[in-house]
Amino acid sequence: MNEQTVRDAMVPEPTALAVGDSAQDAGRYFAEREDVRAVFVVEEDGRLVGVITRKTLVREVVAAGKHPSEVQLRGIAEPPLFTLDPAMSLEDGFHQLEERDFERVPVVEKGGRLVGVLSRAVVQRRLAEDEPPELDPDPGSVLL
Repeated sequence: MNEQTVRDAMVPEPTALAVGDSAQDAGRYFAEREDVRAVFVVEEDGRLVGVITRKTLVREVVAAGKHPSEVQLRGIAEPPLFTLDPAMSLEDGFHQLEERDFERVPVVEKGGRLVGVLSRAVVQRRLAEDEPPELDPDPGSVLL
């Protein structure tokens, strides 16, 4: 059996905003999707620049007294703390998530192009599906 890779379990083509988009655009995005806590920011060619969170917008725009329509995301995106290569084994990718206690990590190809996001919950389910069922330590008595 071929070893599964990060690419096999990642969510492909995650939503991203462009570096030239404004903080106001990011604010609208968050307002429309209350369950989203962060969004990736990419160059025109898809290279990952960083991440914007609601907290980023408050700190870098609102608290700083800047006008959201005048602030480009390239100036406030926070560089990713960690990324994964899509060719990495899924097991190694999962260990990286666990060691760093991250729920989600961007997946980037060589050259930095964002191609997906790996979620710890998805990987846990995926790895559990591949494990053989546990044998019952006490299968009960057999009557002859």
